[in-house]
Amino acid sequence: MAASVSPTELQTFLAFDFGLRRIGVASGTRLLGAAEPRGTIKGGDFDAIAALIKTWQPDALVIGVPRHPDGAPHEMTAKAQNFGRRLSGRYHLPVFEVDERYTSVEAEAQGAQDVDAAAAALILEQFFREHP
Repeated sequence: MAASVSPTELQTFLAFDFGLRRIGVASGTRLLGAAEPRGTIKGGDFDAIAALIKTWQPDALVIGVPRHPDGAPHEMTAKAQNFGRRLSGRYHLPVFEVDERYTSVEAEAQGAQDVDAAAAALILEQFFREHP
């Protein structure tokens, strides 16, 4: 799903912690290498996503793709990847995937009030570490 553009050429990003009921959102820039939680939207709310894209004007999108602890895919893996394809098709932006195992657990352990948005920030920061 990753676009033909190198992720290191891009500077601003929106990240999503995909869920059927809720989607956590974060934004960040390569310059700072950090992400900020931006709240949670209802799962499948593409109008809210369009508003976020208009507000933040990202160069690319990052989605967390869940997997089993051993790395094997499961039902939500395919759903998250389908969500990424829908984002790419609707908004014509590069979409990059990040293995998001344990991000929600880590966000909870850090005491996040909005676990989904905090998990999205962790996903984006992991993306920055993987694509310096």
